[in-house]
Amino acid sequence: MLSFFKVYKKFAIVFAILSIIIISVIYNTLNVYQPLPIYQPAHVSSELVDSTIQYKKKYHKIGHFSLINQNGQTITEAHYSDKIYVADFFFTTCQTICPIMTDHMVAIQKEILNDDEVMLLSHTVTPEIDTVAQLKRYAIGKGVVDKKWNLVTGDKKQIYDLARKSYLAVKDHGNGGPFDMIHTENFMLIDKKGQIRGFYDGTNPEDIHQLLEDIKHLKKEP
Repeated sequence: MLSFFKVYKKFAIVFAILSIIIISVIYNTLNVYQPLPIYQPAHVSSELVDSTIQYKKKYHKIGHFSLINQNGQTITEAHYSDKIYVADFFFTTCQTICPIMTDHMVAIQKEILNDDEVMLLSHTVTPEIDTVAQLKRYAIGKGVVDKKWNLVTGDKKQIYDLARKSYLAVKDHGNGGPFDMIHTENFMLIDKKGQIRGFYDGTNPEDIHQLLEDIKHLKKEP
């Protein structure tokens, strides 16, 4: 009987060691770095994408832009070169989802304030109203930190094209005038190569939490 327990004890020890090894292998396998997806026009709802690029399944990046920020400075894609950034579309007189979105951008700004790799970019969809002076008043009222966050205005067609051909973020306002658009609650996460890596509901606190986690994840990307 004693010999049986000795054999059983040895078996239990070996089994325990093998179990630890197997669990470690499984854990390490499951925790292999998984990159965030790269969104293409073909992956996004067609109502948010210009018809000329809805077929596109690869190589999509944010296009060239030249817009004016709240300080009257010209902002181009070069200002965001080698940066991770969060982009959205809004207008200063919006009384529905925009105040919530802006408050969430302020919260993101607080989290990234000392992070030189991450910035914010908000585009007005009503540039005829949102002049530089209006954006500056709005920026001061919301506590925008200039070095982290640009609120931009400019040519309406350029903003429309950026929204629907680059960021894939707004609906076409078919009943409005030329280049009119209906902005959505979307926040877009853009990587250092100018690729879209995530869409988030800018009115949803849980999505904002996920966005901040995804920024950390994206910073680990080789």
